[in-house]
Amino acid sequence: MGWASIASAGLASLILLMHLLRPPRAASSAKLWLLFGLGVLPIASAGSANVSGFSATQSRKFCGSCHVMEPHAKDSEDPSSSSLAAIHARNESFGHDNCYTCHKDYGMYGYVFTKIGGMGHVYYYLTEYKDTPLEEAKRSIRIRKPLPNANCTGCHTTTAPRWLAIGDHAATLEDVRSGKTSCASAGCHGFAHPITKSPGEGGGP
Repeated sequence: MGWASIASAGLASLILLMHLLRPPRAASSAKLWLLFGLGVLPIASAGSANVSGFSATQSRKFCGSCHVMEPHAKDSEDPSSSSLAAIHARNESFGHDNCYTCHKDYGMYGYVFTKIGGMGHVYYYLTEYKDTPLEEAKRSIRIRKPLPNANCTGCHTTTAPRWLAIGDHAATLEDVRSGKTSCASAGCHGFAHPITKSPGEGGGP
């Protein structure tokens, strides 16, 4: 998408430059060229740039670009790590977008709400945590709210025979479905990241 944005912007600039250097008569063809130079191509450039930007913000590289997230990103990339984040990062369905895939909102407007929430993270980073030493950030930053089980059950259904065949799953079925018991808790599959703690506790984002 990045090349499409650059190409559209370049063509629009070329059309406008030609009209400035050699102003044509007010013919239908000149108006058509101006329609493309002032309207169609700039809109196409802006649209493809936004799509490219949205795509880039879904990557683990982007999430780990804030220094307070580096430990999480490095753990995800560690082939020897057994954390939930690392295990999912090695799954081709998640791959380099595993941060976004696990943390995104699964509601009807999930994409929009996830992006808005992400901008909130950027705001807090720039206003509060940009200059925070990493060790202090590990103690002071914590997850805003428990990870919803829906983020897990979107892939790991609670109705599959293989899932229900596990004793702990069957015993906590209703609690898992209601959210009373968190999948990503110390009592179940453990926190997704090594330094993550529950809301209210020190450590973890």
